[in-house]
Amino acid sequence: MSGITVHLPRSGGGAEGTHCGDPVTLRLLPGEVARFGRGSATTPVELRLDDEAVSRLAGEIRVTDDHWQLTNHSVTQSYLVENPEGAGEYVRVSPRRAGAPIPFEFSRVVLPTRRGTTVAFQVFASDHVYLDPDSMTGHWGSRTVTAYSLDETALYFLVLVALCEPRLRDESPVAVPTTPQIVERLRGHAACGGTLTARAVSSHIDYLAEEKVRISAPAENGSGGARRNGKREALVGIALRFGLVREEHLVLLPSRTTTRVLDLRTGR
Repeated sequence: MSGITVHLPRSGGGAEGTHCGDPVTLRLLPGEVARFGRGSATTPVELRLDDEAVSRLAGEIRVTDDHWQLTNHSVTQSYLVENPEGAGEYVRVSPRRAGAPIPFEFSRVVLPTRRGTTVAFQVFASDHVYLDPDSMTGHWGSRTVTAYSLDETALYFLVLVALCEPRLRDESPVAVPTTPQIVERLRGHAACGGTLTARAVSSHIDYLAEEKVRISAPAENGSGGARRNGKREALVGIALRFGLVREEHLVLLPSRTTTRVLDLRTGR
């Protein structure tokens, strides 16, 4: 990691009530530190946040070789570090927490105010580095198998993306699409050939649950619908927690405009 870029926009420039001066952009290399807060003549800060609810020295950012850390100097107030590119992901940094590691490549650090708004600044980190799978074979006997082996070109994966879509778009924290909704959402997709049925969708969900993700069957409770819904919830939960389905996979789905046009033509 070669360092990070920190950007504090002007008030109204992408964050709610950030500060009153000109935008500030800092480039920090590993080992460097930037302090943020209201600041004063005796407490200089690199990122000045002009709000009476923000401490003179609210916190600091420190860059290491492979990530960055946030320290919260407040004794009463937690800060949030949001992932604007994720599905509502965030890290809460508690009061007096020192050196909290931040895992996001693009982050928004958010501090509360007394006006019902927030002050915020952005942090851009370098791309995450991943090990080359070809260099990890090793010579210690049998190879390690993949926990969840999914073919992203398969129809069952398309069904899984459709199941996860509402939560990826942060539209519904609870509901998981029903079988008819999945059929309607995938209507017109080239991979379905216009012949995707409710029975086929249910079969794909069963295959994902039993063979690919291998979730435990929900306990018998006298309601087949409740058991099937529990299976869907478990699938979506695992897929999102382990990053099996991510925002970039949403491009696999038909455009919503196309879906709405089809709805109007069919009356459904």
